Amino acid sequence: MQYGARNQIMARVTGIKTGDVMCQVSLEIPAGSAMSAVFTMDSLKDLGIKKGDPVKVVVKAIHVLLVKE
Repeated sequence: MQYGARNQIMARVTGIKTGDVMCQVSLEIPAGSAMSAVFTMDSLKDLGIKKGDPVKVVVKAIHVLLVKE
């Protein structure tokens, strides 16, 4: 997958809170820091993200995207 965002951080999924439409994915990034991303339940299902998965955090402007490769 190609994308124009240059800010990329490897992370590990530490938790997932789900709602009817949206979810919040908690992440641990290097040095033990934490981040989180909010996106649709459809995207969570499509990406197949689970607790413990390694993901790439892609940041562009105000958007934070998760990429599971």
